[in-house]
Amino acid sequence: MIDRTNLPLLVTLALGVFAGALDLGVLSPALPALAHTFAIPGRDVAWVFTLYLFANVVSIPVTTKLSDVYGRRPIYIACVATFVAGSVFAIAAPTFAVFLVARAIQAVGAGGIFPVAAAAIADRVPLERRGSALGLLGAVWGLAAIVGPTFGGVVTHFVSWRWIFAANVPLGLIVIVRSRSHVPAAAARTRGPLDVAGLALLAFGLLAVMIGLTRLDATAPALGGNALTLAAVAVALIAFERAAREPVISPALFGTRQLVVTYTLEVLIGMLESALFFVPAALVAAQHLSYALAGIVAAVGAVVFVAVIPLAGRALDLYGSRIVLMAGALCTAAGLALLGGTLASLPLALLSMVVAGVGFGALLGAPTRYIITREVPANMRATAVGLLSIFLIIGQIFGGSLAGGVFGTSISNPQAYRALYLIFAGIALLATCATSLLAPRARERSLTSTA
Repeated sequence: MIDRTNLPLLVTLALGVFAGALDLGVLSPALPALAHTFAIPGRDVAWVFTLYLFANVVSIPVTTKLSDVYGRRPIYIACVATFVAGSVFAIAAPTFAVFLVARAIQAVGAGGIFPVAAAAIADRVPLERRGSALGLLGAVWGLAAIVGPTFGGVVTHFVSWRWIFAANVPLGLIVIVRSRSHVPAAAARTRGPLDVAGLALLAFGLLAVMIGLTRLDATAPALGGNALTLAAVAVALIAFERAAREPVISPALFGTRQLVVTYTLEVLIGMLESALFFVPAALVAAQHLSYALAGIVAAVGAVVFVAVIPLAGRALDLYGSRIVLMAGALCTAAGLALLGGTLASLPLALLSMVVAGVGFGALLGAPTRYIITREVPANMRATAVGLLSIFLIIGQIFGGSLAGGVFGTSISNPQAYRALYLIFAGIALLATCATSLLAPRARERSLTSTA
């Protein structure tokens, strides 16, 4: 149960998380219309998703570090205000390049919303009730996943895709006003320089991956060069992070196998989550559904997602994180494989959304954050949760860029979507194997009790 004294804080944080999460899925049914408006090829459409995530991943370490130093309240308000400003620019964008800049501004603000909110919960909510509070944020994320595709599809069908960003403005203003009263201002006062070199290397490496994967069909011979570039960046990043006073990817956060496996799983989960972004476009291509109906079908999975999240949160206490995550990965694999194999059938597409929704409800709720907040000390929670968000977004960038490469020049090729979802099903099976490396329930609790 959630303590009523924390409800004003949780409502305020949840509204902010809802606004940021809404923008991940709200554009998914509008991708074909957006591609038509700006006359761009299929592979470039993926940048609507991946550039947003890229700006997120750059923003997260900056905002979490600032929240540790200056407090959760001012940084949370600044993040929401930046997000609102980007939304206004997105509505008026005259070209695709300007639109991408607006999306990047949105993402800079959104990047800090969830990790700062999770850190504020860890600061205020007792350990025995933290799972439920974090599960609430996960449920809000799931609610945004329901409303996003449905709202985006309806607005695109009846008005224009541009106006799907309009709702962010009043919602963001409400969050800013409430934050002044309900979000705590206290901070851990952990001071130290921002790891600019590490952040720059991480950004460069991600850009190399994004460019290489989105041009997979056109530049296959150049993949070796991209791989070498990425390897060189990885070696340099490891060296810099070991020497940095305040590394963006802290080696101290990989001190146990439980942490290493959790962060690895988060990358795979992020890749799987990116599959959801392209479901409406896949249904439009394969079944010629309207934007509105495609968004509603995609939202079915999110409805199941929201229903499963609180159940998964309770299962964490009963069975431990390993069982919950393993069951989630298996269900996700089954749902995505069914979608890829039966994309032209509306009833089977609905069934696949239900099965995958069960899996995503277990994967994307509280389990990995539950592990992280139990494994690390209080003065590192914001950084640790922020790193978890970074790894999730890295996975989403990989998955979204891979989708762009599979699309090639056309966003309306049903065969490309079939291949894409079978690939994602294989990734879910890989995640299932990775969960077996997590500590079982008894061992997990003993590790926590001795931490």
